[in-house]
Amino acid sequence: MIGAILLALAPIALLIGLGHAMHRRRFLPDAFWPQAERLCYFVLLPALFIHALATADIRGVPVASLGATLALPVIIVAALLVLARPWLGYGDAAFTSVFQGGIRFNNYVGLSAAVSLLGAPALSLAAVANAAIVPTVNLLCVLVFARWGSAQPTLRGVVRGLVLNPLLMSCLIGIALQASGLGLPPGFDGFLKALGQASLPLGLLCVGAALDWGALGRGLRPALAASFAKFVLMPLATFLMLKAFGLGGQAALIAILFHALPTASSSYVMARQLGGDAPLMAGICAFQTVLAALTVPLALILLAPAL
Repeated sequence: MIGAILLALAPIALLIGLGHAMHRRRFLPDAFWPQAERLCYFVLLPALFIHALATADIRGVPVASLGATLALPVIIVAALLVLARPWLGYGDAAFTSVFQGGIRFNNYVGLSAAVSLLGAPALSLAAVANAAIVPTVNLLCVLVFARWGSAQPTLRGVVRGLVLNPLLMSCLIGIALQASGLGLPPGFDGFLKALGQASLPLGLLCVGAALDWGALGRGLRPALAASFAKFVLMPLATFLMLKAFGLGGQAALIAILFHALPTASSSYVMARQLGGDAPLMAGICAFQTVLAALTVPLALILLAPAL
């Protein structure tokens, strides 16, 4: 099993490494990478979510129990971080970065790893995982920024931030199409599928390009706190929920995988827009992306066989 996991994750590591090398060697202009990430975030990844959720064959997929298993650990870890805030000793803006680092996850790595581990059938499970986690994470992060971010958005601003979030909206659209039985309109299936397939390799290249080795040494203490929540508390809470709901097999593997992922590079964008500590967020992203090369296989190896 160890060899299979490492082989499945190897293409992901190679794509991230290639993206980092291309950025370091200036193979493409520096201005390309922010635009490529914007394309992934606002167009390609939403297309993948809509297509996967609208067309997913969820027969035999424990949608309710898997969704609860994935959403509850996020809420538990988020509550623990908020309760621990007075003892962590960070300022308000820094706490928002630690919070994001503790509960957000990298969709590109998760979807790519799921397909590598389980093949095409993993897309249905991964779609359910995203439908459960993305709305939960984004709602909690926006609320935390509303309380502790320097921008201090109004209630209208909070609602607007949620409505304009492309990942949240694409999940809701996909869920609505699936639940209504309408599916995708004729002609849109191939269109969205092609866009979605482009999101994973380009997204992983962008992850590699965003790696900042200099940021790894800045804010190490908060990065360690966020990583403890992300790589220790989150997988353990997920394991307990899996036991409580009696889930096993591929659904359990997907749950552990998605809750052992590093935080998303889009966290930096949210920190910059909503009054967080953006430089610290960049450091946490870089730190966790590197650390995930060890923690993701370790979580799968240690926890999955025990279910």
